[in-house]
Amino acid sequence: MNRGHVVLIHGAWAGSWVWDTLLDPLRDTGYEPHPLTLPGVGSWPDGARTDLDDVTDVAVAHIDSLDGPVFVVGHSGGGIVATQVAERLPHRIAGVAYVAGMMLPSGINFGDLCADLRLPEPVGISAWLESTPDGSGTIVPPEAAAAVFFHEASAGDAITAARKLLPQLETARLMAPTWTPERFGSVPRLYVEATLDRSVPLVTQRAMQDRVPGARVVTLDSDHAPQLSARGALVTALVDFCASVVARPVSAQEI
Repeated sequence: MNRGHVVLIHGAWAGSWVWDTLLDPLRDTGYEPHPLTLPGVGSWPDGARTDLDDVTDVAVAHIDSLDGPVFVVGHSGGGIVATQVAERLPHRIAGVAYVAGMMLPSGINFGDLCADLRLPEPVGISAWLESTPDGSGTIVPPEAAAAVFFHEASAGDAITAARKLLPQLETARLMAPTWTPERFGSVPRLYVEATLDRSVPLVTQRAMQDRVPGARVVTLDSDHAPQLSARGALVTALVDFCASVVARPVSAQEI
């Protein structure tokens, strides 16, 4: 029995592969996973300016093809896209979950948040980023990725994941969501915080929870990618959340 669709949104420099470890466990619990591949990663035409609307369009088009309950899960910067999807389609989204994700206030990007918190620069992976030859994107060296994103995973998993990262177009990374309490704010939310995260530091995760209140919170002692370092606990958190909100009534205000 299909209990619902789970649309999985990856973050910067990544791809649908970041969700591979969750696909079978989600199916085993009755949910159909949909790991998306978003534009702005890998390669792009000269002068490309893929932005949040373009990336959100891809997710919205996929959701429009689905019947039944839809849950959206955003990892890292994929949380920005998840927020924008919920703002556009609050009547179709049963719940939104953030996995060490950017659950940002409206109009604020991650850099703005870090500056407001007066965090010493550079934050997270920023110290190791390299520019693409055309200057429009960034690259994460594998050694830095293993140390910053995947340090709690096994050495083999960390190295494999680090080598899969691709160049990221900056216009598709440095994004700020625009949302309203009436639409995005009406959708149930889960925030899965990662206490050992070196990319989105815990202080920023908790600042987002304070500034975008209303999400239930699950705490994992994991790095930035609990898909590798805390898979079982992450699956349990997501499935429990989906099961708890799937039957919620939808008000006329959300439609």
